[in-house]
Formats: sequence, structure tokens, C-alpha cells
Amino acid sequence: MKIQVMGPGCPKCAEAEKNVKEAVAEAGVEAEVIKVSDFQEIASFGVFSTPAVAIDGEVKVVGKAPSKKEVLSWLK
Repeated sequence: MKIQVMGPGCPKCAEAEKNVKEAVAEAGVEAEVIKVSDFQEIASFGVFSTPAVAIDGEVKVVGKAPSKKEVLSWLK
């Protein structure tokens, strides 16, 4: 599983990355968490508001940091 956390590094982006990493650890799933800060790469997902999270190329949330509970629901 490949999880991309997209954002330039703002506080909400850092919160999104932290929640994703905590959820992955809690779920015990095998996942590679990648921080994407390149705006062209982010735009290639059709994302124009950050933070955003994509799992295996599917965008799950845009414009807000997901809660750990939200991320856990995506990992099941």
C-alpha cells in the first residue's frame, strides 16, 4: 500500500502526515507513507487544495487534515 500525504509543509499538512502514520501503525498494515510537496505532482492528482491524502493513487481527502479515525476506516 502506498499512501501519499500532499502539502507544502504547513501545520495542517504536518497534522495530516502525523495522523496517517499513527493510523498505519495502529492498523498494523504494510504501507509506505510518502510526503509529496511538489506542486506539479500534487496537481497531477487533480488536487488544488492541501493537505490531501491519496491511497494507492486514489485521493481520499482534500483541503483538510483527516482524523486518525478517518484514516483507519480507509485502511480496512
